[in-house]
Amino acid sequence: MPEQGGPRDGAPFLSVRDLKVHFPTDDGLVKSVDGLSFDLERGKTLGIVGESGSGKSVTSLAIMGLHRTGNARSRPHISGSVVLDGEDLVAADADHVRRLRGHKMAMVFQDPLSAMHPYYSVGKQIVEAYRTHHPEADKKKARARAVEMLDRVGIPEPHRRVDAYPHEFSGGMRQRAMIAMALVNNPELLIADEPTTALDVTVQAQILDLIRDLQKEFGSAVIMITHDLGVVAEMADEILVMYGGRCVERGTAEKVFYGPRHPYTWGLLGSMPRIDRDQTERLIPVKGSPPSLINIPSGCAFNPRCPYADVPKGGITRTQRPELTEDDSRHWSACHMSQEERTRIWTEEIAPKL
Repeated sequence: MPEQGGPRDGAPFLSVRDLKVHFPTDDGLVKSVDGLSFDLERGKTLGIVGESGSGKSVTSLAIMGLHRTGNARSRPHISGSVVLDGEDLVAADADHVRRLRGHKMAMVFQDPLSAMHPYYSVGKQIVEAYRTHHPEADKKKARARAVEMLDRVGIPEPHRRVDAYPHEFSGGMRQRAMIAMALVNNPELLIADEPTTALDVTVQAQILDLIRDLQKEFGSAVIMITHDLGVVAEMADEILVMYGGRCVERGTAEKVFYGPRHPYTWGLLGSMPRIDRDQTERLIPVKGSPPSLINIPSGCAFNPRCPYADVPKGGITRTQRPELTEDDSRHWSACHMSQEERTRIWTEEIAPKL
């Protein structure tokens, strides 16, 4: 393990290895994240996709160290490593991670109305986020910084709106204000958890353009968490597909969209509407329901919903969990079917219907 404070030679900016986040409950152990690994370079965007309950948001909270808050009984068991710029955040002191949060790494939450304090003005909350990491800044300088950030994210009349409260902003404006708060200290890692949820399509496009422009300006690494494949198609350099708390496919956006290797990814693509071609058939939903994270199916977690579960002989899909393996350069998947069989199914059966 490298010394804290400096990255390893040639190491990625963010490296997650075998991350596990398990919540003890009265009903059993909830394995929200169960052995997740990925890397992310500076200036790149990783899209994490999957259905609700697949472990996407829990992963982001674990990276940010936010599971350490609250009473000890409700805290999850966290293991593995999250190495950010040479520092292992899982092993680090909670106070040290708190100092990094908002400065080295920041997060845009799914619901800005609940994430922002209703009793304080938007500007005051941005000022607090700034002065926490810049104690030498007086109130006048911090307020000027808040106005600057609101202007940068496209809030009209920032000198006046800086004193407004969250409920006085529209949904899109609240999301912009949340982005301004997250970026006020120029973080090197930005995690956006469903940043376009409940926004109309024009505002969604504006928010995505804003994140992209600010990423170019600050050179930040970005993790985009969403269930919307259209968002990651536009934003992500690499895509990680989660199911049942684990990664089932990971690769470049081009490879995952045009040559996916996992039946669950096929299902996600089949359920996504397309505007670039005529839709002659109904969308194909993924049958069944997501698995219980307390009683995850044995073998491949996707096997109860997979139409190809019986292709591998001997019932291996129901008894043995497939490992994530690299099929070709920078493309990993976890499936018991052979690569040749999956390529044939995608080419002959799935792709023509999409």
